[in-house]
Amino acid sequence: METTGNTKSHFSPDQKRRLLGEKAAVFLFGGTLFLAVYLGITGTSLFCNSRQQSGLSSQVQAFSTEGSYSAETMLQLNAAIVHYATYPQVPLLSRDEIQVAVDVLKAKSPCNFLIFGLGHDSLMWASLNPGGTTLFLEEEPKWVDKILKDAPHLRAHVIKYRTKVSEADDLLKEYPTQPECSAQKAFLRGNERCKLALNMLQEEVYNQDWDLILIDGPIGFFPEAPGRMSAIYSAAVMARNRKGSGATHVFVHNVDRKEEKTYTETFLCNKNRVKIVGKLGHFEIPPAADSNPHFC
Repeated sequence: METTGNTKSHFSPDQKRRLLGEKAAVFLFGGTLFLAVYLGITGTSLFCNSRQQSGLSSQVQAFSTEGSYSAETMLQLNAAIVHYATYPQVPLLSRDEIQVAVDVLKAKSPCNFLIFGLGHDSLMWASLNPGGTTLFLEEEPKWVDKILKDAPHLRAHVIKYRTKVSEADDLLKEYPTQPECSAQKAFLRGNERCKLALNMLQEEVYNQDWDLILIDGPIGFFPEAPGRMSAIYSAAVMARNRKGSGATHVFVHNVDRKEEKTYTETFLCNKNRVKIVGKLGHFEIPPAADSNPHFC
């Protein structure tokens, strides 16, 4: 997660604090109602499609045979509701941006959900995928410890990036000359030659087909920051190398920035773009044929 500087305003300091408090209260109250209404229910989950509803007990271990949430899942949902009812931080994604991913989760959950970046909204994302696998990848160990202290049910791995925002243009120019970076041979695990490849992730990241991938990290708003170039490239490789049927939904935040815009156009492709809402881009990436030598 990342923050940006303050913008100029004609409001006094007291007015700013009051307005910010009102916005936070509205967002948190709405978020609490959202989780309570859509998740804190028994019976058939609203986050299951018709096929899953017909065979719920045989497909989703998180649900009991009556269709209600398991005790472990309910603990996480209750923790999420309390967290967002009492926490003063407002997620950086807007309600409309969050809704883009929620709409896909409604159809796919329980599913495999990979998220680059760990933050104050992480408990929300995990709670929106009850019975599924939600995994966070974060580069700051101390930040992981801080978030998991308040939300121990979350699953997160610390990862290292080999890139900097200042290198983004050069990496994009060089990748076509690197055989290990090509779409035809693209791989991640142990790929030391392609600097864009996240080559030292945990095995479960490589072995899993991810239904949704949200890229809201790492930080990328100053030259020495790692940037999201590797995350975007690696998400494209994961989606193209998908073993199961169906497409991978990839969401990229701050897609209006130069690096995110250029890398999504190069590796996720405009033809795969579903929509852009606010600063969030939604792409639907199909598995690639072995003979396809290009990302786009």
